[in-house]
Amino acid sequence: RPPFCPFPALDQQPRAPGAELPTNRGVDLAVAVVLQSSDQTVLLTRRTRTLNVSPNLWVPPGGHVEPDEELLDGGLRELWEESGLQLPQGQFFWVPLGLWESAYPPRLSWGLPKYHHIILYLLVISQESQQQLQARIQPNPREVSALMWLGPDVAAAVAATEDGTDTPRHLPQDLPPSVLAVELEENGGARPLALPTSTLLRTTPATADNKERVSTGTKFALRLWLQHLG
Repeated sequence: RPPFCPFPALDQQPRAPGAELPTNRGVDLAVAVVLQSSDQTVLLTRRTRTLNVSPNLWVPPGGHVEPDEELLDGGLRELWEESGLQLPQGQFFWVPLGLWESAYPPRLSWGLPKYHHIILYLLVISQESQQQLQARIQPNPREVSALMWLGPDVAAAVAATEDGTDTPRHLPQDLPPSVLAVELEENGGARPLALPTSTLLRTTPATADNKERVSTGTKFALRLWLQHLG
């Protein structure tokens, strides 16, 4: 979990009168798929602005695990529901990357947490190339507003950013100024998007702000992915 995770600090913070945690709040299990193509890029999707939890964030496809659902099955179902991708049996393998404790809002300075998730990140390695996978993608516009494929160099720069710092560590000198993405249009089409790399290097602000950025948990998952590659 991030160093500013609100849950460990809840008992240490004075609360305003009437500011109480929901009595029925539980911890949900979610699974996210870090899909790696055969040419070593990974798929990220941008959540729509209208979602109640973590709007406008770049994350791997994922969501809640259904009762009695196997973890891999849940991840592949979420991948299909969000991106339209179905991976042929026998053409991929997978390994668990790690667990992440997620809160929303992500900081106590944004308000008391309303959602609490434990996210299992799964690395799913496809035998298909980025081009082959991209040709089959049909994003769900209710959940996804854009998508992109990250290579190791840019992913390393994103993963090196830590919330609470102004600049990322070990920033490569040859980092491209933008990353190619695909953005969904209101008419159902899609268009190329040159997404500024600086957008991907943003950190979680101290005050409530739904600016586009990569989620902290995704940075954690990217670090684990790079360790697996290396």
